[in-house]
Amino acid sequence: MAAGTLAAGNGVRPLSGLTVVALEQAVAAPYCSSRLADAGARVIKIERPEGDFARGYDAAVNGLASYFVWLNRGKESLVADIKDPGDARLLHAVLAQADVFIQNLAPGAAARAGFGSDALRARYPRLITVDVTGYGSGHAYSDMKAYDLLVQAESGLAEITGHPAGPGRVGVSVCDIACGMAAHAAVLEALIARGITGEGAKLEVSLFDGMADWMNVPLLYFEGTGRAPQRVGLAHPSICPYGAFPTRDGALVLISIQNEREWARFCTAFLRQPDLPSRIGFESNNARVANRPEVDAVVARVFAELGRDEAADRLRAAGTAYGFVNGLADLVSHPALRRVTVETDAGPASIVAPPALRNGQAPLMGRVPGIGEHSEAIRREFAA
Repeated sequence: MAAGTLAAGNGVRPLSGLTVVALEQAVAAPYCSSRLADAGARVIKIERPEGDFARGYDAAVNGLASYFVWLNRGKESLVADIKDPGDARLLHAVLAQADVFIQNLAPGAAARAGFGSDALRARYPRLITVDVTGYGSGHAYSDMKAYDLLVQAESGLAEITGHPAGPGRVGVSVCDIACGMAAHAAVLEALIARGITGEGAKLEVSLFDGMADWMNVPLLYFEGTGRAPQRVGLAHPSICPYGAFPTRDGALVLISIQNEREWARFCTAFLRQPDLPSRIGFESNNARVANRPEVDAVVARVFAELGRDEAADRLRAAGTAYGFVNGLADLVSHPALRRVTVETDAGPASIVAPPALRNGQAPLMGRVPGIGEHSEAIRREFAA
């Protein structure tokens, strides 16, 4: 077994025996359902004849899309048209035996086809329905389409991300992922509650709400001070020093000072300027933030005199938290990176393991389905 590759867990998985129907596309809803599949739930993914459009985002994984491989392992693919009466009957036959229904179609599309949460909850009282939306319901934005970068902009995230010259995008689909994580947690809570009450639940999770929750700190800071956190690039807007500094041999090292005890030790053991914390402009975090250019210049001069290994040794001696600013080539060989293998139509693919280990093992990963791979079998199983 290659270093960093985990054996998949065996035995009964936590959600074995549960059925999830996922009328989904793109990232947010598939993120939620992929975690349920990892835990052993049977996930039946409803796709159009052309498939989830995330299948076409790229062709980086042996001709398959990286997003789709990441978020659709362990699912069954059923091609169906929910507007077709026969396919609608089939879907209701599946839902009659299902535990969870997840959908993230365009606003109102599921309801117009007869698969709105209120109608489904009335028909199947034990069913947990999950509407993954862009902006939630009951306001002017409710009918708007939403994609990750749009919500990064609307939520204020882009305004505090990037460099002083202008706002920036977080490099991964963070709004989609935040929403998917929140939906996953809400489903697990609803399953626990159903085990107590016998009743399902109607859940709604939006990309905007997911990211707005994560924006609590900058929002509260703004409301309390009247100032938005400044865009400072690879640094922290309200802690100093907390940023990246180049070494003599070209490495970029990011350090984090969290309190005055750490600052004093950093000044003594790394900067070798033990009197620095007593100087005006260096004596507290608030003072250092206000005096950031001078503080950063003092720190940068010392880093510029040291090579990567020397800087790391001195930081460890000082007890300072640090990390190297890595590229993706560095991530591939990172000693902490854990990977698992999933099967696809194009052969095995190595993906990053989910973050939680169960009894020291990653979850057992099912294969990534081809478009409609399970259609025939599912139609036979649920035929009237």
